[in-house]
Amino acid sequence: MRVEFYVLSTATPADRQRAACQLALKAWRAGMPVFVRGADQAQCEELDELLWHFKNDSFVPHDLHQHNPQAPVVLGLDEPPATSQGLLINLNPALSPHLQQFSRVIEIVNQEPQLLALCRENFRLYRQKGYDPQRVEL
Repeated sequence: MRVEFYVLSTATPADRQRAACQLALKAWRAGMPVFVRGADQAQCEELDELLWHFKNDSFVPHDLHQHNPQAPVVLGLDEPPATSQGLLINLNPALSPHLQQFSRVIEIVNQEPQLLALCRENFRLYRQKGYDPQRVEL
């Protein structure tokens, strides 16, 4: 499994959500199933709304897990993905309990101090689990 930490230069939560939408669009266009894991239900609902209008010239087929777990882009929390070997975009502060079901994981990091500390810990946890996480500057 490929694990990447995409690092944003800002501390704005909205930039983190916009990056998640852009990455979901790119992966979906490449034919990969996508599971965006939010920190809580409110964030999932914000992402659901953002995916409708973050890019005027394109549409990302998506739904909340409880409504359609088979959607090309699924927004959820700790539910197992309906399709394995896809992309997990993790916005949750903890690692997913279903890591083995994904072929790729992207953690999106911004410069907010508390989130940076959590992401550093996640980086260490991935290493402890035998993964080789990579850092990608955005």
